Amino acid sequence: QEPLAEFGGGLVQTGGSLTLSCVTSGRIEIGYHRSWFRQAPGNEREFVAAITASGANIYYADPVKGRFTIFRNDAQNTVYLQMNDLKPEDTGVYYCAAGRSVYYNMNYWGKGTLVTVSS
Repeated sequence: QEPLAEFGGGLVQTGGSLTLSCVTSGRIEIGYHRSWFRQAPGNEREFVAAITASGANIYYADPVKGRFTIFRNDAQNTVYLQMNDLKPEDTGVYYCAAGRSVYYNMNYWGKGTLVTVSS
């Protein structure tokens, strides 16, 4: 069983909304932060959002500030990424990651879920 699994990707029109889920198995160490990254076709993977293990700190990349919200439900071992006002440039594969950092050297990755925003 993969330690992280993403759900919720799909096709949506510009201006629409999607909520992605990242479910964690019991194999990930307590205290690891959760982050979302994305990779558009032909581009490098980029940071999107992160929430610390305690939930006390949240970070967003500038392109998604004000449109995306990251939150967690520890009882369900799930981290969510609510995406509103989606734009074609938000298209890509979205990955959930876990690690001691929120931006780099992530220890665990999911397989990703594809988000396509049509214009």
